[in-house]
Amino acid sequence: MAGHSKWANIQHRKGRQDEKRGKIWTRVIREIMVAARLGGGDLSINPRLRLAVEKAKAVNLPADTVKRNIDKATGNLEGVHYDEIRYEGYGIGGAAIIVDTMTDNHVRTVAEVRHAFSKYGGNMGTNGSVSFQFKNVGQLILAPGTSEDKVMEVALEAGAEDVITGDDGAIEVITPPSEFEAVRNALEAAGFKPEIAEVTMRPESTIELTGDDATRMQKLLDVIEDLDDVQAVFHNAEIQQ
Repeated sequence: MAGHSKWANIQHRKGRQDEKRGKIWTRVIREIMVAARLGGGDLSINPRLRLAVEKAKAVNLPADTVKRNIDKATGNLEGVHYDEIRYEGYGIGGAAIIVDTMTDNHVRTVAEVRHAFSKYGGNMGTNGSVSFQFKNVGQLILAPGTSEDKVMEVALEAGAEDVITGDDGAIEVITPPSEFEAVRNALEAAGFKPEIAEVTMRPESTIELTGDDATRMQKLLDVIEDLDDVQAVFHNAEIQQ
């Protein structure tokens, strides 16, 4: 559900993550390995690896597992080589979907993603077919009831681009990817604990889906997210639960 400020959708997403903790660990390990392979194993000079290690801590991944996989990725231990591949397509009602994967078998991954799209009412697109509808940003979402004025003061001072309050009272802070860590650290230092804090693909506009369309879209997203090689799914649907 990345990219949306609807509180019910956020809670649904967090519930889904709690249900599949083992799968979350696998995804975090892959992110650690790719980040370390691309940028080295030194957290002080590799911001992507820092974020991956923080994700690992958030889901209680053991520290020795983190270190072992950094060592694998940087050549200190023998490990599997993962490539990052992005797929794009359309869901119910023409909603745009981006699927980020990490895989050691390209043929398997594209076949599984294409099958999920076609079986559950979507269509695979070509590279660039929907990504222009999204922007790569840092996103922090705080619970309804949080002081909008205080969040805005802290976030904008730290380098945020925008602060948006949703109809349900949730507060969304948008940052350039390069300023994400600084803004998050400033918010936490001021006593704010974001429910969601990540660098993501945020849709520039959304499509509202209700009733049967909402149910079908959620099923499509769930099936794609459950594929072994999928790391993240982004879309522009506002799903009314």
